[in-house]
Amino acid sequence: MKLNRDVRYRLGVASRAVAAIVGAYAMAAASTAVLSLALPMPRVDAVMTATLLSFIVYTCAVIWVFAARDALHAWLGIGVPTVVMGLGLCLFRSAA
Repeated sequence: MKLNRDVRYRLGVASRAVAAIVGAYAMAAASTAVLSLALPMPRVDAVMTATLLSFIVYTCAVIWVFAARDALHAWLGIGVPTVVMGLGLCLFRSAA
């Protein structure tokens, strides 16, 4: 019984670590892409601002992953906004 709890705990931590590394990177990349197209300023300034803001997005995403109630909520908290930003990116690209 104890082994089962230990294994579940370790898998939960491993899942959160993957979500923090891979998921937060995907979220930061998607936010950079969307913000670089959405910010109302010259392109070079928009890209620079979006890139700087991506560091904040990445940090907050990593904090969220380890503050979430469980690994499923951590993945949902990373995955849903990333998908929404991806759809927003498609909309911005089709409008341009």
